[in-house]
Amino acid sequence: MRVNGSIEKLDLEPRVSLLDALREHLGLTGTKKGCDQGACGACTVLVDGERISSCLALAVQYADRDITTIEGVEDPIQQSFVRHDGFQCGYCTSGQICSAIGMLAEHAAGAPSAVTGHLAAEQIELTPEEIRERMSGNLCRCGAYNGIVAAIQESSR
Repeated sequence: MRVNGSIEKLDLEPRVSLLDALREHLGLTGTKKGCDQGACGACTVLVDGERISSCLALAVQYADRDITTIEGVEDPIQQSFVRHDGFQCGYCTSGQICSAIGMLAEHAAGAPSAVTGHLAAEQIELTPEEIRERMSGNLCRCGAYNGIVAAIQESSR
C-alpha cells in the first residue's frame, strides 16, 4: 500500500477497513472515525487524487493505489482554513481539507454538481452554493460552514 508517498507492507484480514488500517496499523490518526457509516466525511482521504470515505473502503481494495491522508497533505488550503476559522474544534478538519482538495480537482476537471446551472458551460463558477453542494458529504458539528466555504472559495482563485 502506498500511503503519503511511502510503501507500507501490512498483513491484514480482508475485512479491515482502509480507515482502520490507516489509524490502527499505520498510526496515522489524523483521519478520524466519526460515524463509521460514510455519512459524516471525517474519514475522507484521497485515493489517486479522488476523495473517498475510508470507513466504507476495504484496505485490500487499495493495495496498489496512492493514498493521501491529512498527514501527507501540503496545500495552501490548510492556511485558508486557519485564516477563515474553518476548523473550530478540528475533529472534521482533516476530512474537510482532503474533501476540499478532491472537490477542487473535480471542479477544475469540469464535473458538475446537483446545483450547477449550465452543464454546457465551459467553466462552472464556484459559488458558495456550489461549494456547499459539493461538500455536502462532510459534516461539521461546530457549524464552521461559513469559514469552510470562505476558505475553499479563497483557495479556488
